[in-house]
Amino acid sequence: MSLPKVDKEVDASGLNCPLPILRAKKALAEMQSGEVLKVIATDSGSEHDFPTFAKQTGNDLLASEKLADAFVFYLKRR
Repeated sequence: MSLPKVDKEVDASGLNCPLPILRAKKALAEMQSGEVLKVIATDSGSEHDFPTFAKQTGNDLLASEKLADAFVFYLKRR
């Protein structure tokens, strides 16, 4: 799978829910429509939270991957 070109990155490693979502929300608010945000999170809840967040906000979750110690999400700004 080829990953999308990233316009902005948020490293929310070590932060617990709801901080990774709040950081992503803030970053997306500063971005243009169509830009891609990469979020790195270590909170296990984020695996469930980000797909829900994308659905609720209308942003596209383009891809997600689980690394050894983190989850990585690619969100496209609506």
